[in-house]
Amino acid sequence: MFQLIKKSKKSEARRGKLQLASGEVQTPCFMPIATRGSVKGLTSADLKEIGAEIILANTYHLFQRPGDEVIKKFGGLHQFMNWPRPILTDSGGYQVFSLAQLRKIDLAGVEFNSEIDGRRIFLSPERALEIQKNLNSDIAMVLDYCVGYPSQKVEVQRAVEITSLWAQRSRKHAGKINFQNQIFGIIQGGIFKDLRTQSLADLIKLDFDGYAIGGLAVGEPERKMKEIIKWLTPQMPINKPRYLMGVGYPEQIFEAVKNGVDMFDCVIPTRHARHGELFVRTNKKIVTAKKLNYQIIPIGKKQYQEKRNCLDRFCSCETCCHYSVAYLHHLYKNNELLYHRLATIHNLKFYLDLMKEIRLGIENNLL
Repeated sequence: MFQLIKKSKKSEARRGKLQLASGEVQTPCFMPIATRGSVKGLTSADLKEIGAEIILANTYHLFQRPGDEVIKKFGGLHQFMNWPRPILTDSGGYQVFSLAQLRKIDLAGVEFNSEIDGRRIFLSPERALEIQKNLNSDIAMVLDYCVGYPSQKVEVQRAVEITSLWAQRSRKHAGKINFQNQIFGIIQGGIFKDLRTQSLADLIKLDFDGYAIGGLAVGEPERKMKEIIKWLTPQMPINKPRYLMGVGYPEQIFEAVKNGVDMFDCVIPTRHARHGELFVRTNKKIVTAKKLNYQIIPIGKKQYQEKRNCLDRFCSCETCCHYSVAYLHHLYKNNELLYHRLATIHNLKFYLDLMKEIRLGIENNLL
């Protein structure tokens, strides 16, 4: 499934390729977020046009609406949303963290009070995998227990133990339901190195198709996040993809790639677009050996009201080829729906171009 094409001579950066049921993905890669089966404001044609090879959807939310059985009747999420390329689905483990006030957790699984209608929802590691089979996910994530920062070590240790138990049950259940696609385990342990080691060791015994670093970017200082990534990745299997969940800004991705991470997802490009913050190159190349060349433009500022130029003269996206900065400013100030589409197209194109340049940098021994 994962082919390691090249290892950098200057860092731990890796150039690879994922062969999945719905197609090929070049790594390092960034996955646009399609939580409920859509990247906000974009069509599948838009995503293909900007070069997305894989997207991320969410088990918990799709299970609630429209329901995994509904999506199964369409032949899976690819057909339901008209996206023929690979899909990774989160298991609902992030909602264990983000909806902490609405759930109860024990060894059996997680009981949620639905934020939609208040009904009780029970999600076990087995049920999470069954839902992802119905969605026909190319990569399914096992259900995990993610705790925020700061947390006492005893709480983080309990999360690791539950995550390992659920991973074992997921692996066993995958055989029972004949799950054919890829399954990734998720490493927990917070900022505690010994717990990270324990979590990774437990997962390696189960021989997952890939391994994700979870439980970071949940409130800890950035230096702690970097420290854990740099320390943990050399211990992860060389022949399996490494996925850093929920990260991040371009600098964070750039740094993590140099420490050997292959896969990323984050709401930053789409959320920033909706909030009027656009990523713009300051050089033809985003990536140079030691730095990134870009700035974030607050498009709602009055200084952009009469700018005739395009947003990013080095960008080939629809937004930059056809619309002025002044027009984007106008759309944003008037809360026009078109703004959200054009801004999201551009920010995601920036991120996907960033990953393309990173891959070329690894190939040419620049990173």
